[in-house]
Amino acid sequence: MTRLRAILFATRGRGRLDWADWVSYLYLALGLVVMFGPVLWLVLSSFKTEAGLIEFPPRLLPYEQAHAAVAGYPKLLPLYEITAGEMKGNKLAEIRRIGLQAQMVDPAQPEQIVRIPTQDRTPVRELRFAWGNYTELMGRFNFGTYLWNSVFITVVATLITLLINSMAAFALSKYSFRGRDTTFLLILATLMIPPTIVLVPNFFIAASLGLVNSLWGVIWPGVATPTGVFLLRQYMLTIPDDLIDAARMDHASEWRIYWRIILPLTAPALAVLAIFSVMWRWNEFLWPMVVLNKSETFTLQLALNSFQGELTTSWNYLLAMTVLTLLPVTVIFALLQRYITQGIASSGVK
Repeated sequence: MTRLRAILFATRGRGRLDWADWVSYLYLALGLVVMFGPVLWLVLSSFKTEAGLIEFPPRLLPYEQAHAAVAGYPKLLPLYEITAGEMKGNKLAEIRRIGLQAQMVDPAQPEQIVRIPTQDRTPVRELRFAWGNYTELMGRFNFGTYLWNSVFITVVATLITLLINSMAAFALSKYSFRGRDTTFLLILATLMIPPTIVLVPNFFIAASLGLVNSLWGVIWPGVATPTGVFLLRQYMLTIPDDLIDAARMDHASEWRIYWRIILPLTAPALAVLAIFSVMWRWNEFLWPMVVLNKSETFTLQLALNSFQGELTTSWNYLLAMTVLTLLPVTVIFALLQRYITQGIASSGVK
């Protein structure tokens, strides 16, 4: 804690802020606002009601018009503060509005009804979080099914990606065979192919294998990634070949060498690839939209897209679902982000 405090409050000058410190802190503050300002706005907007989202001018915090219970009226009545006239400064509840006049009543004296011009009043606001945007998600659509589909695709695809890419990287880094470098260059060359180019061929292959409207149809086409092969190969090149030779002298099989020696030593790079794979799979939209067309197989990203109606959209529920969609990958990235710099630096990626 002391070290962290020293880093956060470090100054260039001796005991006081230098002009370079002011510039640095202003630059960091600006970057913080630019990066996390939209995220903060999204999270706070997800706690607003549908009426609060469309009001102008917009507010950062979820303020809503206050309501009061008035004797003799079955429903809560909206509160207004009178800004002019004899009732100036009082807070009255609106019974009904007729043109530019409003019939209003004092909650403390419900028997006396007064007429107030609408321009002589302003709504009373109070901070109120619309928790129903989250609690009502389950009742409005099958959120649990969409969440399970996304989790299943992300976890299974990540595990298969780690296995296939690490095996390919092991062969390309620790075996000498004719065409090894050419094969590696061809794998890297696929990075220059836009995903939309292979979209139709991949769909025909998935359809011929019966993988349309199947979660496995989303998983298999992207399990081998050139980025993962490159990252793991560069890291495995740093592992001494003497360890492998010693294991072979002890009659260890190639699979045992890969499983018991190579994979444990490649853990930092595997962690980096796992983080990348989770983000790729969790946020993937185009390919699932092509291969999945039944609502029971939708992922959260497809559910977000289908949740928008043709004529009307419940933005309060849509924003709440967006926050829930972003939450898992944000937590994973926050917990494992230190492995990214460690793994990339050790892999020789510049």
